[in-house]
Parts: sequence; structure tokens; C-alpha cells
Amino acid sequence: MIAFILWCILFCFCWPLALLALVVYPIVWLILLPFRIAGIAVHGVLSFLRALFFLPARMLRGPRAI
Repeated sequence: MIAFILWCILFCFCWPLALLALVVYPIVWLILLPFRIAGIAVHGVLSFLRALFFLPARMLRGPRAI
């Protein structure tokens, strides 16, 4: 909602720039999408490695710690 209000303010002050932002935003979003997917994959792998690394310590603590 805040982004829409800021866009409306930009539209009032400089409508060509606001229309350019409206056209360019989806293109930039599509270009950055592979990086977002790669970030999600890297986060998943690092979370798995962290869980695997801390598994022996969790097993030694016993069932009450889980």
C-alpha cells in the first residue's frame, strides 16, 4: 500500500518518470527472479548443512531439549 501511495505522489510530481517506473518495474523483477530462486536454494542448502552439523549435539542433549 505504501508503494502505491509513493507512486501516486511521484505521478503527481513527475508523471513521465512514474509511467517509466510502471513499465520498467516488471522487467527488472523478471531479470532479478533467477537470483531470488538461487538465493532460496542456497538458503535451503545452508539450513540443511547447519541441521546436519548440529544433529550430534541435539542427540546428546536428549529428548527433553527437542
